[in-house]
Amino acid sequence: MTYQETLFFLYTQLPMYQRQGPMAFKKDMANILALLEYLGNPHEQFRSIHVAGTNGKGSVSHLLSAALQANGWKTGLYTSPHYKDFRERVKVDGNYISEEGVVTFVEKIRPHLEKIKASFFEITVAMAFDYFAQQKVDMAIVEVGLGGRLDSTNVLLPELSIITNIGFDHQQFLGDTLPLIASEKAGIIKSNVPVVIGQTHEETAPVFRKKAKQETAPLYFADQYFQAISLKEALQSTTYKVFRNHQLYTPFLTVDWRGPYQYLNVQTALMALEVWQKYAKNNDPFLFFDSIEKGWKNLRELSKFQGRWQVLGEKPLILTDSAHNEDGLKAILPALEQQCTHQLHIVLGVVNDKDLDKVLPLFPENAIYYFAKANIPRGLPADVLQVNARKHSLKGRKYVSVKNALNAARRNAQQEDTIFVGGSIFTVAEVL
Repeated sequence: MTYQETLFFLYTQLPMYQRQGPMAFKKDMANILALLEYLGNPHEQFRSIHVAGTNGKGSVSHLLSAALQANGWKTGLYTSPHYKDFRERVKVDGNYISEEGVVTFVEKIRPHLEKIKASFFEITVAMAFDYFAQQKVDMAIVEVGLGGRLDSTNVLLPELSIITNIGFDHQQFLGDTLPLIASEKAGIIKSNVPVVIGQTHEETAPVFRKKAKQETAPLYFADQYFQAISLKEALQSTTYKVFRNHQLYTPFLTVDWRGPYQYLNVQTALMALEVWQKYAKNNDPFLFFDSIEKGWKNLRELSKFQGRWQVLGEKPLILTDSAHNEDGLKAILPALEQQCTHQLHIVLGVVNDKDLDKVLPLFPENAIYYFAKANIPRGLPADVLQVNARKHSLKGRKYVSVKNALNAARRNAQQEDTIFVGGSIFTVAEVL
């Protein structure tokens, strides 16, 4: 098969949650375990850090990868979903797996799929683990796909587990209360493996404490140790002043990103690196702070970080962000309104299982809206989104594509205005 034929097979022949939704979700780990056994259990052949959470897990994963890369470690990074290129999911030192590598892997396992009946996600996880083993990475940073306990990535025995935060998302799989969702994500906590929680929440902290005690896992809440305060925002970067236990940790820490919520992920990543070094079992060379500084200052170059509060243009300012659930949108929309001193234009597209009555009231009524359907089967039709938005006093026109909607916003906007593109990772993907 060619690379394009291989992608066609992956996208069309296999159950894929990102495109199809709940029907593609697997509720046990039998397939991934069988697939990995067929491959010689590659997940047992490299060291790893495992990252879960409702929001922020991708950002934290990229921070960790960049810091380790800057320290000279050969670093694997697995994230999902991808934006533009399938190969974004599997990287080593910021370089995507090759097209030939994807083809070779699928050809190797395809005869076995009749027996295993694996999903798209299970195959991509197995591909990443097989590749990391082949590449002999020093460390792999692995982002959980959905939840934690039953996620295909949870076959790992990592050196550190991280849960960034808990919010409402995917309730049909994870539960409809924060403690239930937390218990699913706490499933990545392993026996005697230290765990870092990004944010302390009164409803979820007891869940993590109980699970960590059961597993004899040292437990740390990052926001109880680190406080990162934004000092200055440039067009593409943010400089933080950081405190540890209320004592100055560093007066200036520049990260190659923007976003009103990213200070939380800086705190979590700093805590994670500190805890990981404290419990490292292999006499690793010390991770110098200048490696963190260098790695995070060059985050986009080193880890290929994208899609979060990303600037696409100036005059008018065009921003895009992947926030798509209630907690994520609560973090970005007030900051967006505060930043916009003139008219705000919002290009909006969501998936069809989104609870619109929870997310649409979060959007500002004084913006001009451009409704569009993301180009995936799960995309909510623009006319349905438009009708539901009207119920919440959000008014605008519908468009046949996200790109058409963005072009219309560009035509209508004045130089002093702000255009925002969001509502779904898949909406963002179409404008990157």
